[in-house]
Amino acid sequence: MRKRPHYLAGFGSLVWLFVVGLPLYVMLVATFQSRADYAANGPLGLPENLTLDNYVNDLNDGFAQYFLNTVVVTVAVVAIVLVLVPPLAYAIARGDGKATGRVFRLFLLGLAIPSQAVIVPMFYLINEAGLYDNLLGVILPTAAFAMPVCTLVLCGVMRDITPELYEAMTVDGASPRRIFRDLVLPLSRSGLSTIVVFSSLQAWNGFLFPLVLTQSSENKVITMGLYDFQTEHGVDIPGLLAAVVLSMLPILLVYLFARRALVQGLMGVGGK
Repeated sequence: MRKRPHYLAGFGSLVWLFVVGLPLYVMLVATFQSRADYAANGPLGLPENLTLDNYVNDLNDGFAQYFLNTVVVTVAVVAIVLVLVPPLAYAIARGDGKATGRVFRLFLLGLAIPSQAVIVPMFYLINEAGLYDNLLGVILPTAAFAMPVCTLVLCGVMRDITPELYEAMTVDGASPRRIFRDLVLPLSRSGLSTIVVFSSLQAWNGFLFPLVLTQSSENKVITMGLYDFQTEHGVDIPGLLAAVVLSMLPILLVYLFARRALVQGLMGVGGK
């Protein structure tokens, strides 16, 4: 039996496409125009003379350094999360004692504490540790605030592994370390991909910690570097939007390659 088309759903899809597509069109078209053309044509006008000067000028005016700093922060945060969270989640998922549950609840308290609430003591702590205006001073708190969510996600994935698989490896004489390496990690690839994407987003889009914990232009990240396009004479909108496009591309590629594993990992948050 042939189904009738759902016109309301089709209309809603067109509205959604327009709402999402129009800002993308405005952003991309503006990046290929000069400031004079953009001012003459407006945000919705078609470009007359396409140019790549906005992208070239961004890279030559220091944006390349901001990009590199952001890459360093992101890679370091992801590395810390991947080193600390999987064994922590494994210990929580396999532990059945009251102490494990209390530690887990205490650790997840970080979900209820926003970074804005602790930024002042965090500033004094980083300053006393000699890490102010240092990328390491941004990396450590960013990784710390990403770990509670990553632990919650990975615990849910590891709890979905059937007890029979654990018991089979235990009967074969496998140690907890071997079970973790040969069983848990391979079956937790979706969760690992999820925490990689999440921690990458947290680090790449971080604004508060770089704003408060860094000062010099040598340690600026992308989110802080976007301020350079605002001067006392106005805002270089084409240059700013070109910088936004450059800042979007790496994290967009990470999401495109890991989106399926990301959805699967989030589906396992609740566990069984």
